[in-house]
Amino acid sequence: MSYLQPSEFVTKLVDQGESKVYMSERDTLLRGAMAGATLALAVLFAVSAAVNTGTFLIGALIFPVGFSMLYLMGYDLLTGVFTIVPIAWLDGRPGVTLPRMLKCWGLVGIGNLAGSLFIAFFSYLYFTQGFNAEVNAIGEQVMAVGEKRTGMYADAGFWGWVHLFLRGMFCNWMVSMGVVGAAISTSVPGKVIGMWMPIIVFFYLGFEHSVVNMYLFPLGLFMGADFTLTDYLFWNEIPTVLGNLAGGLVLVGLALYTTHVRTGKKKEFANG
Repeated sequence: MSYLQPSEFVTKLVDQGESKVYMSERDTLLRGAMAGATLALAVLFAVSAAVNTGTFLIGALIFPVGFSMLYLMGYDLLTGVFTIVPIAWLDGRPGVTLPRMLKCWGLVGIGNLAGSLFIAFFSYLYFTQGFNAEVNAIGEQVMAVGEKRTGMYADAGFWGWVHLFLRGMFCNWMVSMGVVGAAISTSVPGKVIGMWMPIIVFFYLGFEHSVVNMYLFPLGLFMGADFTLTDYLFWNEIPTVLGNLAGGLVLVGLALYTTHVRTGKKKEFANG
């Protein structure tokens, strides 16, 4: 059967987490860059579809194509390594130390940013026909998203940070469920279906994904949106990253690891 039991796929995720810290710096950066670029193109695809059809649900339904492609290629997102590397560390896998885990996160994040910025620059060219025209309707929508999703949090102050953190946490709850969904099946269709379902939820509800935002907000800045780099970092990216870490680790990684690998003692019931 192509379906794996939870005890099987969670152990598989621990193995994947261990393998991440042993990758070379070059490979980690390249896989991170390709993941960021692939996800950014999927965002461009989804936003374009939503604007052109006037239906945001259409964008949400097709956005998971990017996540599916990058995962099947073995590329790495920061949100994913937030989930699977810590459980390898907790499992006591040889060589999975705290410094190596932090280094893995840092290299993947740098790679994701590089890939996202590359597609952001391409998108700016795309929206302006090579800098020869005004920003089109899709570009204007991207600018509006950046302005709204910094301004409303800044206006709320402390509670804006709390709101952002929670939206980042719930985002990576769903995104990491997509990582788990891919591990549940040994067939490509099964993996894609397992990934598609939770990614639709996160995108349609507008939760905050740190790598998606590495594309959207710099693109908005390139096009002259009404917010600053400081606004983006302080009123979006930093609390989003922290929320993504908490959501992936606590709501997915630890929840599955503690109940399917380091399980509690089972109760024994006497007959009769």
